[in-house]
Formats: sequence, structure tokens, C-alpha cells
Amino acid sequence: MSAHIMSTSAMDEVWQLREEGSRMEPRHRRKATSHVSREDRRMGRRQGISFVLGFLLFVTCFGVYFASQTDYVQKNWLYPYPYRETVEQYARAYGVDSSLAAGVIHAESRFNSNAQSHRGAVGLMQLMPDTAEWIAGQVDDDYHCTLTQIQEPETNIRYGIWYLASLQKEFDGNDILALAAYNAGRGNVQDWITEYGWTQDFASVDAIPYAETREYVNRVLKYQKKYQTLYAPHSESFLSASAK
Repeated sequence: MSAHIMSTSAMDEVWQLREEGSRMEPRHRRKATSHVSREDRRMGRRQGISFVLGFLLFVTCFGVYFASQTDYVQKNWLYPYPYRETVEQYARAYGVDSSLAAGVIHAESRFNSNAQSHRGAVGLMQLMPDTAEWIAGQVDDDYHCTLTQIQEPETNIRYGIWYLASLQKEFDGNDILALAAYNAGRGNVQDWITEYGWTQDFASVDAIPYAETREYVNRVLKYQKKYQTLYAPHSESFLSASAK
């Protein structure tokens, strides 16, 4: 009898444990479900933050690009034009497009009158002292050029534009050859003309043997267009003056 009672008690305990286990299982499931939901929420927040940051970055980049295309930003930050009156004065005097001269100055020094290269070229148009000395004789300046005089903006612009005009004349008005000579030297360009059979209508910048000179010519031509576009009224006045 006692054995039967013990057996019944044992069975009751088993059933009780099973019932407790069944009652606990949904709680565990709820906890697991709750845990997954929190992870999903965290992931959702992270994705939301990433989307917002990406959108803000896109808007910022678009805004910067848009602002950089305005005349104000281009004129004041990207393509400024200090010494403009001096450039246009000597461009008219020597028959050079002022936008081309401005493009040369931008490529050479970015209008920094104190610029000096490791090769010794100085000033806005990066003239070598011996070249400036020679130019001084050609334009009838009766003084010996000091480094300070060469760096002085008006003198540097005057000599540089005169030199650019002389190169245009030497190469029959071909701006590409004149610019190549301004960068690489007139002797090298004359050698290329002889070696490759270039003619007066030469227009293939990519055919220039020196990579530095190719890049230089392309930059100046790009800057020339920028200055023509941004400072069109003065460019037009130059053209009308030349026509007269």
C-alpha cells in the first residue's frame, strides 16, 4: 500500500514538473521573441541613421558642387583675376588675348606675385632671370634686371605677355605651339616641328612629347576658356579694340 502511495506521489511529481516546464516554455519563447525584436529595432535604428547620414552627405556634396559653379565662387576662389587691368593693358599693347594671358598666369603662379620655382623662375608669369634680361633689351628697358624688379607685378606681366606675343609670332599664331614653347623652350618646339613634320595648323596637344608640357598646354587652354566665360565683358572689349 505504501509502495503504491509512493508510486502515486512520484507520478504526481512528474506531472507537476511537466506542467511547470510547459508553463515556463512560453515565457522563454516570449523572452527570445522580445530579444529578437530589440535586435531588429537596433538594426533598424542603425540603418535609419546610416540613411540620414548618407542623405546629408549627398546634399552637402551637391551643395558644394552647385556653389562651386556659381560665378561668385569661381571668380573669388577658383579663378580670381587680380592685376586684371595690367594684364589687359599689355595684352592690348602686344596683341595677345587677355584671357590667354590670364590662363598662363593662373597655370604658372595662380596669381601669386611671390611665386618662385625650384628652377629659379619668378613672379606671376614665372620668368627666368636670363630670359627677363633678354626681354628687357628687346623692349628697350635701359636697366639691368634685378630679381626684385622681375618679380614686381607690372614688370613681370609686361615681360611675360611680350614674350608670349613673340612666341605666337614665331609660330605663326599657333597658340598650342606658343604655349608649348613657353613651357619647354622655343628650341625644343622647333626641334619637334622638324622631327615630326608639324605644320602651322598643328592642333594635337597629345602629340607633344613631354608629358609636363602636354598637361601645361591643356591647363592653360582650359583656364583661357574659364576666363573668357567669367570675364566676358572685358574680353569682348579687348576683341573690339583689336578689330579697330
